[in-house]
Amino acid sequence: MPITTAGDRDRTKPFGEIGARGVFVKEIEEALLAGRIDVAVHSAKDMTSSDTSGLAVGAYLAREDPRDALCGAEELRPEMRVGTASVRRRAQLLALEPSLSIEPLRGNIDTRLRKRGERGLDAIVLAACGLDRLGLGAEIGRRLSPEEMLPEAGQGALALQVRAGEEELVAEADDAETRRRVEAERECVFALGGGCLAPVAAYHDGETLTALVAAEDGSWVERRSGSDPAALAAELATLGAS
Repeated sequence: MPITTAGDRDRTKPFGEIGARGVFVKEIEEALLAGRIDVAVHSAKDMTSSDTSGLAVGAYLAREDPRDALCGAEELRPEMRVGTASVRRRAQLLALEPSLSIEPLRGNIDTRLRKRGERGLDAIVLAACGLDRLGLGAEIGRRLSPEEMLPEAGQGALALQVRAGEEELVAEADDAETRRRVEAERECVFALGGGCLAPVAAYHDGETLTALVAAEDGSWVERRSGSDPAALAAELATLGAS
């Protein structure tokens, strides 16, 4: 059944003006809790960093490309106009090239690609996996490595959410390695108190978990790597508060 979320209804305001984190999942979770649906499919990066009471992620599908994608250009250049609504992307873009003009850009993928041309933006930044799923990989000028731009926790993974105790409905679809990585990322972001409203990021490459906290204007960025999500978050929280 089609469900429209707050993030779908309002495609003009920045996320922080719409409401709290999880603007693309709240109404779907309410339908799941009410029994109107039995399984919800989310982009894992859109979920809040902790599980909603009464619900559980029964499966993570095998992760696709977790990287961010630069569309409209093959590299960042001084004084480019770049569109994104993400504070995480904004902070890291400005850290890479402080002279960039970062302009807010909302809408679905097709809309954002169209607005790039209409507004004369030099480039926009989107999740590579979304473009790939829609067969729009040719729009990508550069896939930004995690060393250049650390992805959102869960980016590239789809999560199947069910009511707590009903995980067996989707258990066969679960990819154990994706679960291991994404849950470490989500745990780290939860401990940092971040989400789509704060410039924080976490990404597990299979061997190492890397987390990031930054100033929104990119004036400082701190990264730490390790294996313990809580320890990384604690160290970064201290740096961010100093």
